[in-house]
Formats: sequence, structure tokens, C-alpha cells
Amino acid sequence: MRHKLFRKPATSKRAAIALGLTLLAASAHTAHAQTLPADITASKTLTFCSAVNLPPMEFFSPAQQPEGVDIELGDALAAKLGLQAKFINIPFAGLIPALLAGHCDAILSQLFIKPPRLKVIDEIPYMYSQEGFILKAGAPKLSGPEALSGEKAATVTGTTATDLLKKANVALAAAGKPPVTIVMFPENTPALQQVQFGQVAAYGVAYETALYYANLQPSQFEVGGPPYFKILTGIGVAKTTPGLKAALTTALHSLMADGTYASIYKKWNLTADMLPQK
Repeated sequence: MRHKLFRKPATSKRAAIALGLTLLAASAHTAHAQTLPADITASKTLTFCSAVNLPPMEFFSPAQQPEGVDIELGDALAAKLGLQAKFINIPFAGLIPALLAGHCDAILSQLFIKPPRLKVIDEIPYMYSQEGFILKAGAPKLSGPEALSGEKAATVTGTTATDLLKKANVALAAAGKPPVTIVMFPENTPALQQVQFGQVAAYGVAYETALYYANLQPSQFEVGGPPYFKILTGIGVAKTTPGLKAALTTALHSLMADGTYASIYKKWNLTADMLPQK
């Protein structure tokens, strides 16, 4: 007598797989919860400090909701940790002081990784950034910062663009040439307006932002030339929260593995800034 081979229905197998994935996700959230600061675990909220005025990284939509690359990445990181993301708008120069004062849990605002910053906070690398210039449409292209000798250039206070123009002035002085007059502003909008109204020759800013405005308003702005500086960019966390740093690092690697990270950068046409996939 032959015995029929009993097979579990396919639906049962799919249900088992789904259950397994659910349990795996739950255990991952539990593991993250064990390393997160108690206040984050209790509130179920991950609060980011961000200078929400520098598209395409972070800016306000017409409905006054934050959006951009960093905003989407922050939402995805929080979701991986079983949390809700919250963004606090802080002027760029005040980001690190706000983090150290406990006003937020982390900084997500295209913060370049530089030795002076690493003395006071930790940073988790998540992308590359580049520097460039925004010019008034029709202006001649620039070969680099030194090409602005004798001209005025706008920057945002505390940014690398300001430091690079200061470095250019050292080189110009050594060559006996007039310096660049650096006009600093607390945020992006007034600096951009100075270019629009012809008050400065250029606005030194992240190359990603220069591309954004040149594409958005080609009759008003243009990119000043190819990027002249590239640097690793990180998520800033306080040195007193190593558990948060570990959890965010794990969550970032998970987003890279499941394709979420790449999809965000493809959406905003910034794949050239992505970290290499491991």
C-alpha cells in the first residue's frame, strides 16, 4: 500500500516565512533598544538637528514640511530602529552647540567630517559632499576659489566654503593678488539673494546645492564650474551616547543592504555622492 506524501500548503510556508521575518525585525528592534539612550526608547522619537534651508539636502516644501535627502534618510534610519524621526531647524553654525546642549539626539545636515569637529563630537560617515559656486546666469565660469580675487563672495557662517575661501586668500596674498571679500550670512536664502541681485560675484556652497538651484532656476543661476573639493560627510552624535552611534551605524548599513539608501540618492540625482556599497 502506497502512502501519500503529506505536503504543507504553500500558504502555510509563506505564513511561516512572514512570521520569521516579523520576529527577526522585532528582535532587531529589541537589540537596538538595548543600546539606545533611555529617553529615546521612552519617547520612541529620534530627534535630529538640521539646518533646513539647503536643498536638496534639507529644505521646507511649499506646505512647510521638511524634505530632502537628509530628511528621507533620517526617516528611514528612525524606522529601522522602530522610532519616529523629528527634525528641529537650527542655523548651521548652531548645530553642534545644540547637540551638545541636548536639544537633539543627532545632527543630520550635510555635516562634513573634519578633525576640529571630531574633537567635540563623533560622526558616522554616510555620504560624500563636494564644494562649488553658484553664479548669476551668464557669468563666466570659475577655475577655482582664487579666480574670485578682488571680488565679493557670499558664504554661510560656519561652513567649509568659508574656510576654503579663507585658505584661498592666503594663497592670493602669497602671490601678491587682492583677496576675496567674504560676506557671511547665517543661512542660505540671503546668500543666494546676493547673487541674484548682483551684490556678490559668487556664492560658495555645497556643489549639490549649486546643481539644485541651477536646474530649478536656470534663467537666474548657474553652477560656477566643476566641484573643487570633496569630503566625507557624517551624522553627528555626542561622545556621551556611544549606544546611539552604534545603533545608527547598524541601521545605516541595513539601509545600504536593502536598497533603501541607494533609492534615496537616485531619487535626488546624487548617486555620485553615495558611499561605496560593501
